[in-house]
Amino acid sequence: MGRDACEASTAARLVFEEADEALGFAISKLCFEGPDAELLPTEIQQPAILTTSIALHRMLCERLPDLAPAYLAGHSLGEYSALVAAGALSLADAVRLVNARGRFMQQAVPPGAGAMAAILGASAEDVDEACAEAAAEAEAVVTAANYNSPQQTVIAGDAAAVEIACRMAGERGAKRSVSLPVSAPFHCSLMGPAAEALATELSKVAFQDAHPEVVTNVEAEPNASADRIPALLEAQVTAPVRFTDMIGRLTELGTTHFLEIGPGRVLSGLVARIQRRSKRANLSGVGDLEDAVELATGLAGADG
Repeated sequence: MGRDACEASTAARLVFEEADEALGFAISKLCFEGPDAELLPTEIQQPAILTTSIALHRMLCERLPDLAPAYLAGHSLGEYSALVAAGALSLADAVRLVNARGRFMQQAVPPGAGAMAAILGASAEDVDEACAEAAAEAEAVVTAANYNSPQQTVIAGDAAAVEIACRMAGERGAKRSVSLPVSAPFHCSLMGPAAEALATELSKVAFQDAHPEVVTNVEAEPNASADRIPALLEAQVTAPVRFTDMIGRLTELGTTHFLEIGPGRVLSGLVARIQRRSKRANLSGVGDLEDAVELATGLAGADG
């Protein structure tokens, strides 16, 4: 992950070197070589994904020095990458924060006590109702964690309550539910201890105003104010990711082109389901660079 960018781009290589120094261990070696077992813990996975994403972004900026997106946004962890790209957060602070964030999230709930599942083929409203009924029946926590698209909502909470909510969603017409192989139930109230611990770390960081604005997970609205960022990142730990609303808001603001930067292509697929008329590209490695450049340079005469 990220090795080809590191070898092809000086800017990308410097990102990995800075991340290694900030963390005090070689996240670059884990990204490039694994093993998978050492990458899987969320406290390692989060800085690994962020570092790779910023390395790819810097590689693109090296190719297109005048690159000027109208807005930036990210899904959960990706919001930190967006803030780094917007100049609101230094790379060194970002990798240290998400390393701590991952550790706090892992520690918040005992292994096996929580669960997450994707509900497919049901409206967000039906999923919310299923969660409310399941929480009441189980006397436990289960809520929406990610509103990923109009027909895909991820839920999180106590394992028993998540199981009941999946059944109830099926009774409301959901096509299927898929248990997710995650280490903790993210973006629900069970992450309260993690949010509290993260707040302490956030208070130690100097944030800058974001340029361009970053559309936040919590509000699905653009924010540029440095003063608001810590509270939004703290709230993000327990609040659902409103990705559907984020893309809807960006579309309302005139956004027509979406470039996903980072390992994987999941978000581009979600954008296609939310806004079919949008133009989309991915940058997950050197092989995608020309497509990304074409999308970014094809904006002449478009809205943004």
